[in-house]
Amino acid sequence: MSRAFVKEPDGQDVFDDLPDRPLSPHPNLVTAAGLAAIEAEVARLQAEIPLAGDDREARARLGRDLRYWQHRLSSAELMHAAPDADVVHFGSTVTILREDDTRRTYAIVGEDEADPPKGKISYVSPLARALLGKPVGEVVAAGQGEAEIVAIEG
Repeated sequence: MSRAFVKEPDGQDVFDDLPDRPLSPHPNLVTAAGLAAIEAEVARLQAEIPLAGDDREARARLGRDLRYWQHRLSSAELMHAAPDADVVHFGSTVTILREDDTRRTYAIVGEDEADPPKGKISYVSPLARALLGKPVGEVVAAGQGEAEIVAIEG
């Protein structure tokens, strides 16, 4: 095949084809704080796109991110706090006691809210899945060992 009629990307065209950010196959459960964060991110991106001017790379990146967050906003399922804290549920704050006597407290949140170093774990994470539906006193798998649920809030 002759290459005479094949247009090579000129560097700028590359940015027109940025792949979309992958979307989770899981339901997009969110807390009220998580929903507010998604709404704020959509608003921020919408405000930044015009500021990018002729910068095709920035516009492509911002457009890709805006599509992602708009999808996350449209698919968000706001989960209200459960009326009791008898068992762990989405939105609970759970304190566990590990085998080495370390206590850790985690809030079970949506995927976009997750920030493990800050004690926020996604409801689809292995630890959250082990905790969901369990009462205080229950022992669950936690990483390489086990942990006991010692407190549940919310």
